Amino acid sequence: MFNFLGKTKKQKIFCISIQRTGTTSVGDFFEKHNYRRAGWYHSKENNWGKLYFDGNYEAIFSSMDFKNNDVFEDGPESIGHFYKYLFHRFPNSIFILLTRDSDKWFNSMMSHSKGKTLGNTFRHCYMYQRETEYYKVFGEKHDYNQNKIDNLLPLTEEYRQHYKGVYENRNRHCIDFFKSQDHNNSRFIHLDLEDNDKWKKIAAFVGFTIDEAFDVHSNKSA
Repeated sequence: MFNFLGKTKKQKIFCISIQRTGTTSVGDFFEKHNYRRAGWYHSKENNWGKLYFDGNYEAIFSSMDFKNNDVFEDGPESIGHFYKYLFHRFPNSIFILLTRDSDKWFNSMMSHSKGKTLGNTFRHCYMYQRETEYYKVFGEKHDYNQNKIDNLLPLTEEYRQHYKGVYENRNRHCIDFFKSQDHNNSRFIHLDLEDNDKWKKIAAFVGFTIDEAFDVHSNKSA
């Protein structure tokens, strides 16, 4: 189910899907339809990850890349419950959540960095509830202020059930939040990544039409 609201480019569009769930494809989709998109590169260049962990959200929002872009994917908006803050901070914003089979998602996670944790290990462990393991291995020798991609811990089959639980629960939290009668469900769309009509539905949700044959699948795993 989706809603047509006649939305405009003046609104912020947040893709709140977890990594390896079509986030880059969402950004590419909007960019191909003349929306200004901020993705991983913008997040890294502006150190939005550090600002998020510092709780300095307004510094994110005051940056030129945040002000000048319409669509946001693969940044802090995909972490934890940050979408709740964005919901209240930007009352005209809308939210897109793509989900997929959790086993396929974990397979993609493992293949991304060849069996190692993705990105910065400390931030990764925070997102996926592995802090206890991180501190046991590294003690206090960490610095979440750095944008370093270090891939320091294993991400292998033995972690499957743990990651699946984190992934599934986070998706449930998002869906339940927008289902609540205290929130505006018309600002939210949830689709399956494997839905062949997902781009058509997202376009209608935002308020424009696309070519029937349009498709995009970025960063596809082997």
